[in-house]
Amino acid sequence: MDALGNPLRVILSAGQIADIECAAKTIEHLSAQAIIADKGYDADHFIAKIEAAGAQAVIPPRSNRLTQRSFDRHLYRDRNLIERFFARIKHFRRIATRYDKLASSFLSFVHLACTFVWLA
Repeated sequence: MDALGNPLRVILSAGQIADIECAAKTIEHLSAQAIIADKGYDADHFIAKIEAAGAQAVIPPRSNRLTQRSFDRHLYRDRNLIERFFARIKHFRRIATRYDKLASSFLSFVHLACTFVWLA
């Protein structure tokens, strides 16, 4: 997502794979001042990759973390742009219910919906 809530990259993964597995690929070669994500992305290797790219990791720490990290709570409020993006593309019933059997067909329609979001 950019600062306006427009998608920059979409990666489709298998349903049984955790989101953190594709996170590094998603931010690869993107220049950003900050990467905002939820607690599911709180992993030392992912935060190290963000900081190596020169960006600030705005990810709240999990409650079971032994050493709690600090994060910018004010900047974290902008994460609602991500949630609003998903709400927008779920207006396309074909995406919300996953009618397509093939991953390539589903991803093509997700790209089409993302194009619509960019134009709207």
